[in-house]
Amino acid sequence: MKRSGIPGVRPARVLILGGGAVGSHAAQVAVGMGADVVLMDLKAEVLGRLDLVYRGRLKTVFSTAHALEEELAGADLVIGAVLVAGAKAPRLITRQHLRRMQPGAVIVDVAIDQGGCCETSRPTSHQDPTFVEEGVVHYCVTNMPGAVPRTSTLGLTNATLPYLLKLADHGLQALRGDPALALGLNLSGGYIRHRAVAAALGKPVAPFAA
Repeated sequence: MKRSGIPGVRPARVLILGGGAVGSHAAQVAVGMGADVVLMDLKAEVLGRLDLVYRGRLKTVFSTAHALEEELAGADLVIGAVLVAGAKAPRLITRQHLRRMQPGAVIVDVAIDQGGCCETSRPTSHQDPTFVEEGVVHYCVTNMPGAVPRTSTLGLTNATLPYLLKLADHGLQALRGDPALALGLNLSGGYIRHRAVAAALGKPVAPFAA
């Protein structure tokens, strides 16, 4: 892969799929390293927000099949950061896409914990993190934050502790008083409460009455 930030050398081309928490943080790092960064998403508001933040240092592209094929062909590094809450990740990158990519290009499939967004992805470990398919290096480590356990634990605790305290203090009533918290409920009383989980399993859903 090409280096970034060296005068006289073309910067690496980084393609980020998804502008959520993972994708936006990946963009921050890649832009900071001087890479030529493109981020794709289906939500115009997400692309607009990132345009305002980066002011030209990051290129945003609305995600279509044709645009994805074009961007993949020139990418040195692809970061798959797509997420459908509670459901399997959509398979956006096919084997045919890989055959059009540059030999030695790298795919980091962060969506592997939800099944992966690349047809050729399969779970790997921190001990044996990569494999090659169609000349493209795949990094598909499950639980990637496990590489920095203390930092990831502190970050997760800071984000979840307020909800845990609310559940500890009020139990199920906490969900009735907080519709946003109720959206996180997957199963209760023998019923599937989350629509995406039910759809993924092919089972009926019984929404929780908040």
